[in-house]
Amino acid sequence: MTLRCFAEPFDFDALDRRPFKFRHTLSDHPALSLGNLERVLPELPAANVFYSKGLRDLAVDFDRAHIDHPNGMSLRETIESIRTSSSYIAVSKPETHASFRDLFHDLTQDIGLCMRRRRSGSAPLEPSMWLFIASPGAVTPFHCDRYSNFLMQFRGSKEVAVFDPWNDAVISPEDCESWVANTSRPPPWRAQADQHANKFEFAPGEAIHIPFVAGHYVKNGPEDVSISLSCFFHTEETVRWTRALHVNHRMRRRLARLGLTPTSVRRLPRLDAWKAEVVYPMTQGARTLVRLARRSKVGAEKAGRYA
Repeated sequence: MTLRCFAEPFDFDALDRRPFKFRHTLSDHPALSLGNLERVLPELPAANVFYSKGLRDLAVDFDRAHIDHPNGMSLRETIESIRTSSSYIAVSKPETHASFRDLFHDLTQDIGLCMRRRRSGSAPLEPSMWLFIASPGAVTPFHCDRYSNFLMQFRGSKEVAVFDPWNDAVISPEDCESWVANTSRPPPWRAQADQHANKFEFAPGEAIHIPFVAGHYVKNGPEDVSISLSCFFHTEETVRWTRALHVNHRMRRRLARLGLTPTSVRRLPRLDAWKAEVVYPMTQGARTLVRLARRSKVGAEKAGRYA
């Protein structure tokens, strides 16, 4: 099987080890034309489409931008004025629309091939796409994703800064653990961390691999609307890391009382595997039992009221 969406040469060994740039072959794909996007976006569920002012601050909470920084326009007005309105549109799961399904299939096939070459599984787990449309000069604030990511550019230019994953000077182990465990806001931006960035000039036809939990930010160029697409996914390896991070998050609070800290994920692979395969299922089972006990207690109390 050969790659259909990604072009050779491709650094298979770097998957989830370091960011790298390569080329994609989807520049003329009809799904990514601005005309098709103007038609498709209003047809998607409203809960999948987020839009805000064009952001400028790297420290903004990207997940809350549509709430904290509204642009005061409707979605259609935002789309029609995207060239001049300083706006940002993010679309979750565009693959639910018929015009994106073949593209999504081809991308997941390529990712599966990359994983097999890397020996990190045979097919992407939980794959999904995000589409980004932004006015000239807009910024995607610093954040990290709970998945691996391939980011592809289709229109406009941008500077993409990606940090090597597991760099404590950029994202602390504690911040990474709490973020992956869904218990906090994104890891904070620290300006001094910028010295560690890998900065890529990004143009149509190019793609960047952003490893699992690698911090990154984006600055769009001033000359045109930017259209880019991300495909997020897990591998067997990133699922193991995710579960180990969950375990560390729960352990950290308890060990702190003893003046101890858990061993950071990816320092000792065998320890990560033990946390993911033995401890994590136990913690999930315990949480289920606690929830059931609470429900039983509430049910008993209600029954008592009406007895």
